[in-house]
Amino acid sequence: MPRGTRALIGCAMLPSSSLPAAEVAVAPVVPALTFAGPGSAAAMNFSEVFKLSSLLCKFSPDGKYLASCVQYRLVIRDVNTLQILQLYTCLDQIQHIEWSADSLFILCAMYKRGLVQVWSLEQPEWHCRIDEGSAGLVASCWSPDGRHILNTTEFHLRITVWSLCTKSVSYIKYPKACQQGITFTRDGRYMALAERRDCKDHVSVFVCSDWQLLRHFDTETQDLAGIEWAPNGCVLAVWDTCLEYKVLLYSLDGRLLSAYCAYEWSLGVKSVAWSPSSQFLAVGSYDGKVRILNHVTWKMITEFGHPATVNNPKIVVYKEAEKNPRLALGRLAFPPPRAAAGPASTTESKYEIASAPVSLQTLKPIADRANPKIGIGALAFSPDNYFLATRNDSVPNAVWIWDVQKLRLFVVLEQLSPVRSFQWDPQQPRLAICTGGGKVYLWSPAGCVSVQVPGEGDFQVLSLCWHFSGDSLALLSKDHFCLCFLETEERVGTAFGRPGDHT
Repeated sequence: MPRGTRALIGCAMLPSSSLPAAEVAVAPVVPALTFAGPGSAAAMNFSEVFKLSSLLCKFSPDGKYLASCVQYRLVIRDVNTLQILQLYTCLDQIQHIEWSADSLFILCAMYKRGLVQVWSLEQPEWHCRIDEGSAGLVASCWSPDGRHILNTTEFHLRITVWSLCTKSVSYIKYPKACQQGITFTRDGRYMALAERRDCKDHVSVFVCSDWQLLRHFDTETQDLAGIEWAPNGCVLAVWDTCLEYKVLLYSLDGRLLSAYCAYEWSLGVKSVAWSPSSQFLAVGSYDGKVRILNHVTWKMITEFGHPATVNNPKIVVYKEAEKNPRLALGRLAFPPPRAAAGPASTTESKYEIASAPVSLQTLKPIADRANPKIGIGALAFSPDNYFLATRNDSVPNAVWIWDVQKLRLFVVLEQLSPVRSFQWDPQQPRLAICTGGGKVYLWSPAGCVSVQVPGEGDFQVLSLCWHFSGDSLALLSKDHFCLCFLETEERVGTAFGRPGDHT
């Protein structure tokens, strides 16, 4: 990796500007919405709704701050009070934000302008601007040390490594344009980079402390689609294009440990996820199955199917159903009022336990279009390694939750609308789900609830993210966001001691 001479990064000392009085007021909290969760009492408080652009809202890694964007402005809030601590103005509309690992810096990328601006939380007057010029910019991210920024130029011609400490610049050639081409080990020591040179796929492993090349090897892939380190940093998973089913496992020194292929002559791998313990690798495929590989032999130990009908009476299936308000006899309005005739997202709903066999809503894919709605589009392990949540894109309204210890289906949740996103609580086996409507859904081993987001208008939850403590949840809509504060009298972890209970 050739190193350039000291490159000028636009770092300017900016005068400290005082914030308008209206911007520093403590945000009010909506009165608590209390519900009786299955198996444990819980309460949820919702904050005021704030403006947001492009779903750009992220908690800092240390959990103290919340960053959000409104067009070209970056707003930093205190997580506990939601008071505005800093208000930064960027040169153009922000398209990407990312916290440094130590939460001391935050970068804002403006891809259209080829610019990255970096702000300091400790020294608000400090400012850094990186201009990639004619090379353009398509991606920007932090290195694990929080003092280097990796910018990927247009057409993936190179990756530029900028140092905030020395203002030096280094270049990495041949990065590949793929689904996930850069991955860091959890301890921050190594970076693996997918490369394409001489019409062949390669992987380079760099030492993040000095960006020296540690290993370089070619991969047995036709068109590499992604790479990801195991959480323990010992094994690198590499998977091929969806046209060729191939998952490769490499050691840190570049040795091929194993190659896995489930079938041929059909669409292959769609999603991949490591378990937190690094003992399992879940491979979601276009045939609607998840295959679990073990860390000893790297062979498949089981596969999870996602049929449209759940026949096993031991499997609990929660179906979301609308709540029908009780109307007094003789007072049935016709035509129905405007509010009642609106979309399902504005009506209250609840979960009902369905009796087997249960038929799930399926979606017939359009065969002559790209990216067909089939296969396992999302999968994630719970932080305690006990559960795996999956979504089969041809059964878009359902979330499947598997018991990893017993390698069997545990629960199925079927929503009224297609599932847009789900995410595990970082501290306990609790899953948050959103469907693009005005509700947020929570599941734990003790049961599940559907909660309407309060406030004026229709707040459509398009995405969500957890605070690392698991005590709060950011709900994001197209133009707004709010915080949901969770309080539980009984930790869900204790409820896991009796996973068979479903109230």
